[in-house]
Amino acid sequence: MFPPRSAYLHIPFCHRRCFYCDFAVVPLGDRAGSGSGQPGAASIARYLTLLRREIAASPPGPPLSTVYLGGGTPSLLSPAQVGGLLESLAARYGLASGAEISLELDPASFDQQRLAGYLAAGINRVSLGGQSFDDAVLSSLGRRHRRSDLLAAIAWLRAAQQRGRLASWSLDLIEALPACEGHSEAPDLAHWRHQLQQAIASGAPHLSIYGLSVEPGTVFGKRAERHALILPSDDLAADQHELTSQQLAAAGYGRYEISNHAQPGHASRHNRAYWSGANWWAFGLGATSATGGQRLARPRTRDAYTSWVEALEQRPERRLSVPSRSCADQAEATRLPLDERLLVGLRRREGVAMETLLRQAGLGRTHQQDLQALLEPERQQGLLLIEGPRWRLSAPAGLALSNAVLVKLLSWWERVGPPPTGAGPAGPAGAG
Repeated sequence: MFPPRSAYLHIPFCHRRCFYCDFAVVPLGDRAGSGSGQPGAASIARYLTLLRREIAASPPGPPLSTVYLGGGTPSLLSPAQVGGLLESLAARYGLASGAEISLELDPASFDQQRLAGYLAAGINRVSLGGQSFDDAVLSSLGRRHRRSDLLAAIAWLRAAQQRGRLASWSLDLIEALPACEGHSEAPDLAHWRHQLQQAIASGAPHLSIYGLSVEPGTVFGKRAERHALILPSDDLAADQHELTSQQLAAAGYGRYEISNHAQPGHASRHNRAYWSGANWWAFGLGATSATGGQRLARPRTRDAYTSWVEALEQRPERRLSVPSRSCADQAEATRLPLDERLLVGLRRREGVAMETLLRQAGLGRTHQQDLQALLEPERQQGLLLIEGPRWRLSAPAGLALSNAVLVKLLSWWERVGPPPTGAGPAGPAGAG
C-alpha cells in the first residue's frame, strides 16, 4: 500500500454554527478572532498547540503533495498561525515541490491584507464558502456574511490569481435550498439560474455545488422534525441539478465529481486523493484519517481530543503505522472496504473498474452478474453506464439520481457481505 501524500487539518472554530452544519465546530461568537485580546484568541492558541503536538507525535512519512486546512473557519487563524501549522507539517513530513496547499475562507472573516498574509505563508489554493449571492438566503442559512462581502472576497481572489500569487480558487454554492423566512415556497428555478450566472461571472476556476443535506440535530433538522422547513419538491431539485450541469458545461467547466466542476487544470488534487481511495493523514478535533487500510476518527470534543493526543504521546505503539509499498493490486485491495470504494468511485467522472474491485474484495464473476442484474433498471434508464470494464453514473441524470443507485449498492453489499477472513477470491478472473 502506498503511504499517505495528503494531509487534512481541521480548524474547528467559527463565529457561529450555520443552520445546516453538523461538523465538529466550536462557535466563538461574531466578534471572535485570533488577535491578542480578541474573544476566542486563547482557545485558538491552545488548540493550535495541541494540533502541533499531534502532528509531532504521528508517524513520519514521505513529503506531502497536498494539504487542506478546513473547518470550521480556518480564516479565523492569523497568517502567522497558518504558517506555523505548515512549518509543523514540513518538519514532520516535508512539502513536495509544487504541493497544493488549500485554505477554506469565509467571506466575512478576512480582507485583502489578510489574504496576502496567507499567500505569503504558503497557501496557493483557496476554497471560498460563498453558498449564495442572495442576502435573504444567506440569512436563512445562518451565514454571517452578505453578498457585498462575497463580491469583495471574489475581487481579492481574482486579483491575486491574476498577479500569479494564487494558483487556483474555488467557490461553494448550495442548491435545492429551503424557503427563506417569511416565504411559503423554496427558491424557484429562475432564482437558481441567476445564482449560477453570478457564479460563472465571478471567474472562479472551480465551482463546488452541493445539494442541501438536512442532518439530525442541526437547526434545519429540528425544523424538519416540526414540519417547519419548506424544502423544494423532488422535481424542482432535479431541475436545478440538471440546470447546473447544463450551465456550467456551457461555460467551460468539466464535471469531474458529483458536486465539483472545474476549468481545465483546476480540479482539486486534494479532493481527488479522497475519491481515488488513497490514504491520507488527518489531524485535529473530529478529523478522520485513512492509513494502513484503516480509518481513524478523532474525538469531537476538545477535552476528549486533548486526552487522545496525550495518550498518543505517551503510548507510541498506538500510532498508526505507515504502509509500505507493495504491488498495485494489493495496494488497491486494502485501501477501503468494497462498499465504500464503490460509493466513492461512482462519484467520479471516470467511475470504477468493477471486475477489478470485485476481484480484490474476494468476489467473482457471478457476483458481478448479480450486481448487474440488480442495477439493470438503472442501466436501461441511462443512469448507469457500463462501458467495457468501467461502470459510471451518467451526467447529468445518473449523477443527479445517484442516491437511488448507491442505496441499491449498499443493500446488495449487506446481502452479499465480505467473504470470511482469509478467504481467497471467488475464482480467477473470468470464472463463475
